[in-house]
Amino acid sequence: MTKTVIVTGAARGIGLATTRLFIAEGWQVAMIDRDSEALDDAGPIDGAKPFVCDVSDPNAVSAMTAAVAAWAGRLDALVNNAGVADFGPIEETSFARWRTVMATNLDGVFLCSQAAIPQLKASRGAIVNIASISGLRASTLRTAYGTSKAAVIHLTQQQAAELGEFGIRANCVAPGPVRTKLAMAVHTKDIIDAYHDAIPLNRYGSEEEIAEAIVFLASPRASYVTGQCLAADGGFESTGVGLPALRD
Repeated sequence: MTKTVIVTGAARGIGLATTRLFIAEGWQVAMIDRDSEALDDAGPIDGAKPFVCDVSDPNAVSAMTAAVAAWAGRLDALVNNAGVADFGPIEETSFARWRTVMATNLDGVFLCSQAAIPQLKASRGAIVNIASISGLRASTLRTAYGTSKAAVIHLTQQQAAELGEFGIRANCVAPGPVRTKLAMAVHTKDIIDAYHDAIPLNRYGSEEEIAEAIVFLASPRASYVTGQCLAADGGFESTGVGLPALRD
């Protein structure tokens, strides 16, 4: 039977690239996003079915996982990719902004994973959570975002420790700077140059390169890998983060 994966935040960027790679490898994909127009713009894609869902809403998540089960009949992997990027100084980070970031970036991972566990037990499947290099190393303007991603990394370890006895693997990908449309729209020339200087590979990563790491960890090729955080970052973590150009 064809393997099925849920990919959240699937309408664009890394999520869409991951969807396409899973399909190329013979999986069928439940594309989850709260932006129905973006889902429409991304498809239709053979082998994928869109589901509109806000992953920070417990009731919506329960309904979504039930709908996916009714559509596919099984679930072999969950990719928790949906995220909110909201950067700003500590003093300017209101509690409302903090909660908005945490609701999607952390609560969404918890809720989707919890809802998917019964199906993943049946398939002895995999969870792949998407964190960030900002969850591994602190940087400027990332009080909420970086903290949410650090929590995702630890949640991944908790999942691996508790779910391993059921054959469920849980791993995490921490992307470094990626050449997405959003990043290129907000990164100044100084920031781009600074990143290129700080990254040992001297370039941004691509959405497709991050997708390769995600699909690998979800696949049987990573059958003895669990509880790990893979930094797909061109070596950025090895040199540290905190670029002066980002403070402007």
